[in-house]
Amino acid sequence: MSRPFDVRRRVRLIEMAERSFSGTRRIGTEHLPLSDPGMLTKAYADLFTRKGGRFIRGDARSLASGPSGWSVTTEMMSIEAREAVVALGPWSDDVFRPLGYNIPLAVKRGYHMHYGVRGNATLSRPIRDADGGFSLAPMSKGIRLTTGVEFADRDAPASPVQLARDEPLARELFPLAEHLEPEPWMGRRPCLPDMVPVIGKGERHHGLWFAFGHAHHGFTLGPVTGRLLAEMMTGEEPFTKASFYAACRFVNGTPA
Repeated sequence: MSRPFDVRRRVRLIEMAERSFSGTRRIGTEHLPLSDPGMLTKAYADLFTRKGGRFIRGDARSLASGPSGWSVTTEMMSIEAREAVVALGPWSDDVFRPLGYNIPLAVKRGYHMHYGVRGNATLSRPIRDADGGFSLAPMSKGIRLTTGVEFADRDAPASPVQLARDEPLARELFPLAEHLEPEPWMGRRPCLPDMVPVIGKGERHHGLWFAFGHAHHGFTLGPVTGRLLAEMMTGEEPFTKASFYAACRFVNGTPA
């Protein structure tokens, strides 16, 4: 039988809201919350278009090199450019492998579900149950329960076994109510063996650049990746040692 514990002693920085917790497992705080990542991403996209950028839907797998650079087929036309950046997260290998690169990109999958809250309980920031292997986070859609890692092929059928196992544990810690979605969401996290992204040139081709493999931190590392890549592409002095992120650090990723 679980017993109440002094949250303020066990969990640093969790304040009044965390009086709703009970149990004896190890609990830790996560980063400060962002309640709606999708809304922030949309705001970035709106800023991009206000500054003159355009979004055009096409098939990235059609990327091909030519005399003047690169071309890709879109719904509107074939677009050509002097340089191209492959930044497709877990789908990046659909483009770089046909071009002859054998970078060992893999995928870690995870699941989440949003829940209502019983009574007047509140949660002010994300927390992680180290023993249970899951996180709870306050989001605009409700309380999000996020699982640990599932190792599976990128396109294998969903198997939210961890979510089913974690939900009873999460309910012991916090008064979750009903599911707010009919099915859990599954995310695919693109990873490299050393857990460091690939950022830089595609050595087999002129004007080809890579930016993928950020694992669980793509949302956080996206802006600084853009800065580093822009500095490399324009010939500026990179603010950090770019060779740490080169594709050729992998034996199988070196040019044939």
